[in-house]
Amino acid sequence: MGNSGSRVPALLRKTHVPDFEWKIHDFLALVETKATSVISGPFDNSGYKWCLEVSPMHKKFGGGTPYVALNLMICGYPLKQGRTVHAVFEFSIYNHSNGMYYGCEASYNFDFYNVYSKKECLIPLQELLKSSTFLVDDSCVFGVEILKIDVSTPEKLMIAGLFEKKPTTVQNLFVQKKGFIKGTYTWTMNNFPESEFVRSTTFEVGGHKWYIGMYPRGHKCSTDCLSLFLCLDASNELPLESWSVAEMSLSIQDQKNGKHFTRTTGLLVFTKDWGWPDFIPLNKFKDPSGGYLVELNCVVKADFTIVGSSNDG
Repeated sequence: MGNSGSRVPALLRKTHVPDFEWKIHDFLALVETKATSVISGPFDNSGYKWCLEVSPMHKKFGGGTPYVALNLMICGYPLKQGRTVHAVFEFSIYNHSNGMYYGCEASYNFDFYNVYSKKECLIPLQELLKSSTFLVDDSCVFGVEILKIDVSTPEKLMIAGLFEKKPTTVQNLFVQKKGFIKGTYTWTMNNFPESEFVRSTTFEVGGHKWYIGMYPRGHKCSTDCLSLFLCLDASNELPLESWSVAEMSLSIQDQKNGKHFTRTTGLLVFTKDWGWPDFIPLNKFKDPSGGYLVELNCVVKADFTIVGSSNDG
């Protein structure tokens, strides 16, 4: 099987009660943000951390009818090079009328370079918006059940796993209809370091403390790139009900040509940090013609918008 693209929608069938259940309140408000996707907070299963991604307006092959599509992400940089996690799982949506889950089965080979599964088209967006069974009081429930995992190691060993069923992990997502909180912060470094890790001073947005973290020589899983992250400060003790749901971008400013290098996320639940181990190749960053590093001066900017909150259900 390939590790890219999206699948055509399958007929919904009855599925298991999921390992992870994500209740999205204010679904129409989520659609109206025009976000391409939203990523849950992490949940534990079978020895790994995972996130569920929901794309409310996914168009397979780039056009046609928009679908609500789901995909699975393995997170936390758990995979060493050469190790593959083959997972079989079910995506589902909850039917409020009969208390059953309906969806489809999928599989994916997760490895060091491939941490997102294919997007599975679950239901047409307009069908969901008109539904009185899957969408009730502008809320819907998506789920994922991990059925089986096989792990292959560099030594070619296969570690198979059928795991004991545990209670369902539940998270809630709340999207504001207005009053989004916008934040921006500019970090100027006048003597670019070559140390393993550096961070900006702490700044506050939306009642939480944040900072920009950088690995100037690359993160452990991407040593030929500069790594950049937006992080919640460790001293910021967050009650579960206060996780922020935000869209963010990080930029390295071009001090010569004004052509800044920017990477942007969709919406995501911020529980700790988020960013890119491979933000920009080091040779591109240090190229004198690029203007990103000028006489050891570097300017990094974070922009983000908080559109809601999340908690454990």
